[in-house]
Formats: sequence, structure tokens, C-alpha cells
Amino acid sequence: MNKTGSTLVALVAGAALGVGAGMLFAPAKGSKTRKKIKSKAIETKDDLSLRISQIAEELSQTADKKKADFEETLEETLSSMSYKAEDVINTMERKLEDLKAKNAKLQKGKNNVVVTEEVNI
Repeated sequence: MNKTGSTLVALVAGAALGVGAGMLFAPAKGSKTRKKIKSKAIETKDDLSLRISQIAEELSQTADKKKADFEETLEETLSSMSYKAEDVINTMERKLEDLKAKNAKLQKGKNNVVVTEEVNI
């Protein structure tokens, strides 16, 4: 027999002896051991299911909170922008009225002369 075959035979023989020794010296019957393994597996599955449910609920709550925070920040930003836009419009309207008044004065003083002025906001 070659070296690989001898190693394989030794491995199989060792595994068979280990299984046999385990059966002889096992503290409980196989049926009891299987019941314990099954019970532990069910317990572990239930524990994992509970943890997954808790994590999913926490993620959902976090997402809802982040969404509400975002909506609030967006509303504040839009409100602030609205006030600023209103201020800009009011300033431009005042500047326009000033320019109209200056233009009217110039029109009275000189016929057909139009003066333009740069508007700084």
C-alpha cells in the first residue's frame, strides 16, 4: 500500500475507534443527547429570532427619527430661505422705486436723456 492509502486507512480507523469510545463513555444515552442538542438548537433559533426582531425594530425607530429630523431641518431651511427671498424682493422693490424717482427727476431736467445706475444688493 502506498503512503496516502496507509494514512487514509489510519484516519478512518481512528475515527471509528473515536466514535466507539464516545458511545461507550458518553454520560447520557444517545436519545437524551439528541434531545439536548435539539433543545439547544431550538433555544438558539428562538434567541436569534428575538434578537433579529429587536434589531429590526431599533433600525425602524432610528430611521423614523432620522426622517423626522431631516423633515424638520428641511422645513426650517425652506422657511429661512423664504424670509431671505422676501427681504431680497423688498430691497429690490425699494431700489427700483428710487431709480424710478431719480429717472423722473432727470427726465424733467433734460428731455430724452436716460440715466442708468448700477444696483447693489
